[in-house]
Amino acid sequence: MAEPALAVRRKSRPSSVRKRSRVPVQPSAVCSPVARKRPSAGDEGPPAETPCSNDSEEDMFGDFDSFYGNDSLLAQVDDIEHKYLQDKNTDIKGPGDTVLGNLQSGIQQQKQDNFSTSENKTVLKADKEDGFQMNENDPVNSNQELTQLVLDDLPSSQLLYFEKIDELSSGSKIFPVSERRNKCVNSSLDKIRSPSSFCPDAEHRTRPNDFSSDSKRDFFKTESLKDHLKSAMTGNAKAQTLQVSKTKQLKEAVLSEEICVARKTIESSSVDIGPFYGLPSKVKDLFRQFRGIETLYEWQHDCLMLESLQQRKNLIYSLPTSGGKTLVAEIIILQELLCRQKDVLMILPYVAIVQEKVRGLSSFGIELGFLVEEYAGSKGRFPPIKRRIKKSLYIATIEKGHGLVNSLIETERIDDLGLVVVDELHMLGEGSRGATLEITLAKILHTSKNTQIIGMSATLNNVGDLQKFLQAEYYTNNFRPVELKEYVKIRDTIYAVDSKTENGFTFSRLLNFKYSSNLEKADPDHIIALVTEVIPKYSCLIFCPTKKNCENVASMVCKYLKKEFKAHREKEKQDLIKNLKNIGNGSVCPVLMQTIPFGIAYHHSGLTNDERKSIEEAYSTGVLCLLACTATLAAGVNLPARRVILRAPYVANDFLRKNQYKQMIGRAGRAGIDSAGESILIAQEKDKHLVQDLVNSPLENCYSNLLLELTKGMQSLLLSLVGLKIAVTQEEVDNFMCSTLLGVQQQLLSKEKSLSEITKDGLENLIEKGLLKGRISEKDHSSKCTLTITPLGKATYKGSIDLAYCNLLYRELKKGLEGLILESNLHLLYLATPYDMTSNCSPDWMIYLRQFNQLSAAEQKVADIVGVPESFITKKASGQAIRKNVDSAVVNRLYLSFVLYTLLKETNIWSVSEKFNMSRGYVQNLLNSAASFTSCILHFCEELEEFWVYKALLTELTKQLTYCVKAELIPLMEVAGVLEARAKQLYNAGYKTLAHLANANPETLVKMIEHLSLRQAKQIVSSAKMLLSEKAEALQEEVEELLKVPTDIPGTY
Repeated sequence: MAEPALAVRRKSRPSSVRKRSRVPVQPSAVCSPVARKRPSAGDEGPPAETPCSNDSEEDMFGDFDSFYGNDSLLAQVDDIEHKYLQDKNTDIKGPGDTVLGNLQSGIQQQKQDNFSTSENKTVLKADKEDGFQMNENDPVNSNQELTQLVLDDLPSSQLLYFEKIDELSSGSKIFPVSERRNKCVNSSLDKIRSPSSFCPDAEHRTRPNDFSSDSKRDFFKTESLKDHLKSAMTGNAKAQTLQVSKTKQLKEAVLSEEICVARKTIESSSVDIGPFYGLPSKVKDLFRQFRGIETLYEWQHDCLMLESLQQRKNLIYSLPTSGGKTLVAEIIILQELLCRQKDVLMILPYVAIVQEKVRGLSSFGIELGFLVEEYAGSKGRFPPIKRRIKKSLYIATIEKGHGLVNSLIETERIDDLGLVVVDELHMLGEGSRGATLEITLAKILHTSKNTQIIGMSATLNNVGDLQKFLQAEYYTNNFRPVELKEYVKIRDTIYAVDSKTENGFTFSRLLNFKYSSNLEKADPDHIIALVTEVIPKYSCLIFCPTKKNCENVASMVCKYLKKEFKAHREKEKQDLIKNLKNIGNGSVCPVLMQTIPFGIAYHHSGLTNDERKSIEEAYSTGVLCLLACTATLAAGVNLPARRVILRAPYVANDFLRKNQYKQMIGRAGRAGIDSAGESILIAQEKDKHLVQDLVNSPLENCYSNLLLELTKGMQSLLLSLVGLKIAVTQEEVDNFMCSTLLGVQQQLLSKEKSLSEITKDGLENLIEKGLLKGRISEKDHSSKCTLTITPLGKATYKGSIDLAYCNLLYRELKKGLEGLILESNLHLLYLATPYDMTSNCSPDWMIYLRQFNQLSAAEQKVADIVGVPESFITKKASGQAIRKNVDSAVVNRLYLSFVLYTLLKETNIWSVSEKFNMSRGYVQNLLNSAASFTSCILHFCEELEEFWVYKALLTELTKQLTYCVKAELIPLMEVAGVLEARAKQLYNAGYKTLAHLANANPETLVKMIEHLSLRQAKQIVSSAKMLLSEKAEALQEEVEELLKVPTDIPGTY
């Protein structure tokens, strides 16, 4: 069956999905580099020219798709046959000459006609009459490609027929098919005859030619082509129906063949990219179907064609925000999964982005036959299941990615990982998470020479250091799909940022907005004047220094807006408020109740996951036109705007860094919607010089954090190096450290001590803590003394426990064995409460006492066991002096465990946050952190036999904390992107299991579930199918492992 015409730029899509207007690749020697088609093996002359479109958007897929009209195939064949068989001027020298030649020419002309009329596109179109004139002197190769295009799209019955004709006309001078083409056609035909055969290199039979030239003529005279096709079709109809349709077999055969061809292309050193960058042509259709992407930007093509990528070298590439970096990474990922048949790890900075990417790529996995596995929060299996057939794409946060790499190294499966893609590579320079990322990449570089690393970022400066560390090539481009105009506002004057001028600014305009004296007091920074220039027709983001400032700005703006703003999409805004009420079980934030009718909301970590997702969806679809947000939005999900306003050049109390500034202003300008994006930084006169330095300074350098983050950095790395047996002597450890980013930058970062001395100190510290065993030589750094890891050390690195707390955790778990109170899960929750959240907790003592008094006698014992007596809480609540010292960290930790205990009982973040006088966002963060930490403790206990009792208890507790809902909703919430509010809607609508969701009709879902778009419904169904597929595959692997016959059975040879 012919594919839909590619000239159709985009199918009708929901209004929520914006069309991407892309800058086309400029035509050069050929129409499009992507459209460059590999010449046949027998081609010697230049390839036939490919018709070029002069449309404003060039087709990224070139001429690889076929085009069809509405005419009956038999009618077309009949017309062509009669026209030429009855032409008196046509001398039929042999049936294989003119008839086949003219037939193919006619069909090709019909294809060209269809191409030229699709969507009114202007195409270089051949004259119809000239299209049928044949000349024996024409170059052979000029027609060869036309023949191939015809054969590409013919049904199996016609392919069989033309194969026969080809044998009859072996001596013909017109349209000789190249040897490579014959092989390709025969391969496809063999696959149709035998669907189980999917190898393109299979041997093909050659039939003997039993026909004389006279019998050839008789054959054509007695049976017309139309009759023969009818006969073939009748035979097909009478044939026994197979379980799988022939169309499906043909599609599978073609897809499998393209994958094999693409794999061979990539494995060779050739830069020939095959149908679509070495991928099956189906992939291009999926990008069009799921993303609405028709064309690649020029830089994307250039990047994908880099010699370094063809040779599988590591690569760092850097472009401004919104430049389209992710699409390049996704194409490279698909090449690895489909062509090289290797697993892929994609590392992303935040849980929300991991979940968004899992939802987005699950639909590709379903269509192309690979698995998408989520590694975020408490999700992820270590080591991952070893798949026999399907390959896996692991999408992970930085911490989970590190755990995954450790498990692959330990099980000697690191070479199964063909590719690692790191988004936001500049995170290498950001605290403990940067240290963890550096450790992960250093281990991959050291243990696997076959794993390719691709890093991308919008904000990189000292790329040389990163290149040296990752042994990578570098590609950069300043491309942005939408022009960005930067401005700075001081008082009522707006200056354009211009690096060519002396002070970096040039005057642009004065604000033209009449302010009353009251309004001037309420809004001295003229925020209302700036936002009303763009909303509600266009969208706007205001970045604020603090969470409280976000809420204040949102309230202030809507207070002074005209009432006309309420009329814009009024019903949808009421639906949003209703949805937020459902999420909060009847409660809605008063600020949001006030601002949403005007199309305004705030966005920061004080929102729950469900609230944040609802607000993001409303903003994406244009229901909300203004968000007042903190800097975290700039690094999180992609929410672009026509105008971005920076309320002040501060994040909390710290002056803005250039990297943060670039991330924020990068959200300005939406591809396909805006012709330009604007950023306006509001500054006070006193900060003018600092702002000038900010906008004109280069990006900050990226430095290693292994030394700054000692327990999560250097010591954690040294422990796992010994534990994984990557380096077990001091000399080996020193050699490894030289290959880290710290090793590359040691002259800058370790001036007081040499890297070798720092390493030695770190190893000695680990031995003192009882995590390593061995002896460190004082003088001889090349000592061959072997270091080994202790059971506690192994449990620590496998559980990803911070070394600052590992001994404390061990003692508390050990103490718990002596008298673990299991009447409720309070005692377990205390053990699972994260240590690093106690420092920023300030208990309300009256609430503390009230919650304590509501506990049963057995539960109150927990407080005594952990070291917080009732008398202490009572005295604190009544304001009395405390003589006895009580560890404040333990007191705070118990208070947080009360919060978690109440949360698991009530499963309502709103009511719990009110009870404890905490922000609901803080409660949500506590819950997420506790779920992750419980998962870590579980892995810690699995390595220590004495803690066997905790395994079953912590497995169940991890699940409860991860979902914090009633048990019946958990199967639905396992699906990526389905949060509590959506799970309740689905459950109430009758979708009660994973199987229900996986087999749901997206259009029916939209009708039955409120506030659900078709795009979201399709993503939910795809994610459910992917999860179901993963679970089924895991069970199948288990079955096959059980039934596998051992090779070492005694008495067998």
